[in-house]
Amino acid sequence: MKINQREITSFFFSQYFSDGLRITLGVILPSLVLAQFGMLNLGLTLSLGAVCVCVVDNPGPPVYKRNAMLICNACIFIVAILTGFIRFNVYALGMEVAFLSFFFSMFTVYGTRATSVGTASLLVMIFMMDRALPPDQILIYSTEILLGGIWYMVMSLVFFGIRPYRAAQQAIAENIGDVVKFLRIKADFYLPQTDIEENYKKLVSQQIQVSQHQDIIRELLFKSRVVVRESTHASRVLVLTFVDLIDMFEQIMATHYDCDEIRKTFAGTDILEDVAHIIHKLANELDNIGYAILAHTRYTRMHDFNPGLEQLKNKIDEIGKNDASVSNMVLKKILINLRDMNTKVTDIFKYYNSKSSAVLLSKTKGIEYSRFVTHQDYAPHIFIDNLTLKSSSFKHALRVCIACIAGFIITKSSGLPELVNKITGRNIHFGHHSYWVLLTTIVILKPGFSLSKQRNFERLFGTIIGGLVGVVVLTFVHNRTVEVIFLMLFMLGAYSFLRVNYIIAIIFMTPYVLILFKFLGVGHLNVAEERVADTIIGSVIAFISSYLLFPSWESDLLRKNIYEVLDANICYLVKVAEGILGRTVSVTEYKLARKDVYVKSANLSAAFERMTSEPKSKQRKSKEVHKFVVLNHILSSYIATIASGLTGKDLQRSKPENLKTIRRSIAVLNESSKKLGGVAIEVPADLTGSSIVPAPEKQELSTDEKLVGEQLSFIYKISNDIAKVADDIAL
Repeated sequence: MKINQREITSFFFSQYFSDGLRITLGVILPSLVLAQFGMLNLGLTLSLGAVCVCVVDNPGPPVYKRNAMLICNACIFIVAILTGFIRFNVYALGMEVAFLSFFFSMFTVYGTRATSVGTASLLVMIFMMDRALPPDQILIYSTEILLGGIWYMVMSLVFFGIRPYRAAQQAIAENIGDVVKFLRIKADFYLPQTDIEENYKKLVSQQIQVSQHQDIIRELLFKSRVVVRESTHASRVLVLTFVDLIDMFEQIMATHYDCDEIRKTFAGTDILEDVAHIIHKLANELDNIGYAILAHTRYTRMHDFNPGLEQLKNKIDEIGKNDASVSNMVLKKILINLRDMNTKVTDIFKYYNSKSSAVLLSKTKGIEYSRFVTHQDYAPHIFIDNLTLKSSSFKHALRVCIACIAGFIITKSSGLPELVNKITGRNIHFGHHSYWVLLTTIVILKPGFSLSKQRNFERLFGTIIGGLVGVVVLTFVHNRTVEVIFLMLFMLGAYSFLRVNYIIAIIFMTPYVLILFKFLGVGHLNVAEERVADTIIGSVIAFISSYLLFPSWESDLLRKNIYEVLDANICYLVKVAEGILGRTVSVTEYKLARKDVYVKSANLSAAFERMTSEPKSKQRKSKEVHKFVVLNHILSSYIATIASGLTGKDLQRSKPENLKTIRRSIAVLNESSKKLGGVAIEVPADLTGSSIVPAPEKQELSTDEKLVGEQLSFIYKISNDIAKVADDIAL
């Protein structure tokens, strides 16, 4: 894959590199500073506490990060003391490994941030297992770990306090990049040489990325008091940019029509290529603005798209004049969407080049932030309710527990060194860092098989390559200052790529660990061999566990994703119907319904992608599910097309046939949802057949009403296609 200079510089401006730099400084500074005073061991202990707490330092509002890191510090302190005393009895230690690995793995029921707290707690347990401390030193050592964790928490919050808007700014800029890629894929549908089915795969995959980033930004913006409650220019710019970015994403979704049909209709013209060309140019312009936002610079020259859009309008008008049998209404709708997108791009450009807050204040007034974010419930009953084999979190916790017990027994077995040495033909020294087996097992095992499989390969391959890199560096570099520089660079690379590319992160992490052990006086070659061997053992345990112990296959869980996305589309369609009826539907209601559709669609697409990486024998109805994913995208795009036309327009005069078509579509989708285990969505009384008041008869329908009727008929057709696929999946 070709990487240009823009992508490289963007990475150094990104939140990933900022996170990597912050974590590296937080972890390494205690050791570097205290080493100057002859207290390297104390520094390393503080760094160990920082390493554990940095696991929880995920993107999010500062108050959530602070609370998570406070809880994490309390957990690692308790676990460190507990493990320090229990380790004197190997049987008691084994019981602790079993209980804590199960208990902290159950934290997945409380979401990503709680899962990170559980992982950090297990890390400190593993690090303490082989730490030979006399009883009178255990409390002191645990306190030093706690101080390291507190140091990292304070440093991280200070970093955020210095530049409170930077994290949100970076996230928005990166989401602009996601939307740009989505826009370019969308543009390719208008090119005759594009394979439509292959392009749908790219589109669905990119939609996952867009949705995941938008969820992070919602949390950063709408759960952060500094953004929501402080009416500063910077906070308004961030909120308005994100709101317009989501609206633009809807406009992109709304530029969806029957590709085969419009290709046939306008085959004799180059109008579709012109549309694709303008969309690509809009994407380039948006990309430039996004880069300027990321680099925190001003983008002062913006291309004027109005002349190009006017030329496109003239071409569309000519098509309508030259051939009366060909309707150019679809092209006019596409032109309207292009103009709307141009307006959004221009607005975002103006937000970052205007110093006036008056317009921003009026535009941000009345936005209901809290309704657009999900709130995690941390009630104890959630943990208790999931203590059943019906819960995927419970099965995951059991799987981790059994795998950790197996890893613990293997590392404590005296026959392991002889077996490995016999297989490899080398005299590898075991026992010094046998906790690497458990560490590998814990970081690899995920709730789903596909994620565990991917992480397994990345961990194993990255460790082998990173081990070779580390051995080369330590073999040919003998200057301590240069070694420290390499250590910091490898550490920076590891933490910068940890969330963006795990395999590269491990390639960097392995040599940094080897250099660290060199400073501690441990032979680097032996450590490299032992680390690779332990990683292989841990990977094998993790793979066997994920495949054989209460395996979680995506095909077993997909039904829930499917009926959830059907229900979301039904609710969206109900809002459209209410708008057509003439009922007042607020912009917020439309946006909430739209958000739910996009989030549920992204969840379904992600689940399908995970299923395709599972063993073929475990994939059920994969062709049908793929067809459903594509049809769902088409359905939601058509609903978005009609919904975008309802805001600010009077469509309540639509003929009763349109409302009946919507009612039939909702009935079909509701039936499909029920077959898959969903609950039928209640339809308002005034959408039932007997309640629809006929609109006044008109001599002739307007072109807008004709197009709405055609789109609603197509929605009904797609709904029936979805019903057929749902029937196949339900069997």
